[in-house]
Order: sequence, then structure tokens, then C-alpha cells
Amino acid sequence: MTFRSAVLAIFAVVGVCSVADAQTTEPQRNVTPDITIHVWGVAAGDFDTRMTTYATLRDRLQQGLPPLRITDDPGDIRRAEHALARRIRAARSGAHGGDIFTAEITAAFKDALVLETRPSVCAAILDDNPGHFSYDINDTYPKRRPLSSVPPGILTLLPRLPADVYYRFLGRELVLHDTRANVILDRIPDAIRCHEVN
Repeated sequence: MTFRSAVLAIFAVVGVCSVADAQTTEPQRNVTPDITIHVWGVAAGDFDTRMTTYATLRDRLQQGLPPLRITDDPGDIRRAEHALARRIRAARSGAHGGDIFTAEITAAFKDALVLETRPSVCAAILDDNPGHFSYDINDTYPKRRPLSSVPPGILTLLPRLPADVYYRFLGRELVLHDTRANVILDRIPDAIRCHEVN
């Protein structure tokens, strides 16, 4: 290799390194992740207290009733549900909307639900949503209506519920459904902003 070709080779290597170095020393753009966190504050504690109070009442009312068991006879299931539901309705005879979902708890739930109400989530809610139907607090959830499921992303946002109590969407309403007695406990009207859901 001649001296001239050796010098050219060195310049070529230095040039490649300079280009590579220029690419790596380019200023990096700061990318801030888009993360939104819902802060529940005292509403979560108040809701938990109300649900714990209800679960304790239900357990007390269930004492002396035939135990719920796995059976192929739907009549046995209906009788067990109705017996417990009668006691719950008597104990909560003055119940009305807002007993569990107070104004403050309702506002906190709506704020939390906004974080997850995207088109894909709305589509999942709409998939098995029975739509709105008339009912009263303490009413039976009609067996002819489908039971909506709540998307996992929403469930992770919302407070946990006692055994056999579930969140359900009826149209845009969010209700608390006690499946052990098949009773609707409370509701949040217009809980979600899915325009496709009536």
C-alpha cells in the first residue's frame, strides 16, 4: 500500500466515524409518556365502607336460609335467590338511588371512567349491553336480559366489590348487581360517554 492510499484509507475511516459520531450526538428529543392517573381520594374509602356494610347485612340476612349449592335444578336456584332477595328488600325498604353511589362517589366514578372510555372500550361495552330498561333500586335483574361484562381496563380502575356483587352497564348507566340475590343495588346514570350506547 502506498503512502497516499494509506492516508486516504485513514481519512475514509475518520470520515465514517465522524458521520457515525454526528448521528449519535444529535440532540435527543425528550418524549414524555402520556399517562393519566385517577386519584380517588376519600370517595374510594366511602364506597368501600358502604359496600362492606351491605355485604355484612347480606351475610346476616342469609343466616337460616338453605345454603346455596351447585344444582342442575333452576327452581332451587330461583328459590334461594328469592328468599334472600325478600330479606334484602325488607332490610333496605327505603333504599333509593344514591344510597351507595352518593354524589361524591358518582363524580369520582365518572372521572375514572372517562380515562378508559375509548372507541374500543365502548365497542366492548356495547357488545353485550342489554340497553337501558326500567327498574327500581332493589328490583330483580330480569333473567331475560343479558348480563353485560365490564372490560378489564375499566375493572382495574374501579374499586373492588364484595363477593357476588358485579358492575354492569345498562345502556350508559353503571349498576351494582348482587347476583346472589339477583338484586340491583344502586346506579350511576350517564356513567359513560359512549355515544353508541343508548
